[in-house]
Amino acid sequence: MELPLQAAMGQHAPVIWTAPEVARTDPPNIADERTALQGWLDYHRETLRWKCAGLTGEQLVRRPVASSTLSLLGLVRHMAEVERAWFLERFAGRADLAELFCTDEYPDGDFDLTDAASAEADFSRYVAECAAADEAARGHSLDETFIRQRTGERLDLRWIYLHMIEEYARHNGHADLIRELIDGVTGD
Repeated sequence: MELPLQAAMGQHAPVIWTAPEVARTDPPNIADERTALQGWLDYHRETLRWKCAGLTGEQLVRRPVASSTLSLLGLVRHMAEVERAWFLERFAGRADLAELFCTDEYPDGDFDLTDAASAEADFSRYVAECAAADEAARGHSLDETFIRQRTGERLDLRWIYLHMIEEYARHNGHADLIRELIDGVTGD
């Protein structure tokens, strides 16, 4: 049995990272309000990762629509920023957190500065931000309010859950189209 040339020369082929498979859990059909909201949020989080499953970093950064900077990795990075902004910065009042991918120089860095080489780290960051968001909300009433500094509006935690579900639903629609354009895979 012949070894591939790289192995015979003591070289190893680079390991190509691919987004892991994700098992989605359907939201409950009957539940109290908090369980229903968390179930739908988790479902949408899993759906975004599911749309990326099996793709390499190179595929995840593709922008198949020439007029747009949207990519699947950009959506993952964007949602990491959104999770942090709403749950940690605004609701929990964490002023010590920097933006993850955006800067004053690159306000859309989450979409504009994607790099296939950072796909695994970006996915890990996204999962960590979702966990941190859940921790920030854990034990708090949906009726608990906070002031959105930019607008002075008073909002409650319930509003964040509903907004996040809406945000994911919109971006998961983008993810559907992007994935189909990358490799033809479709699905709900």
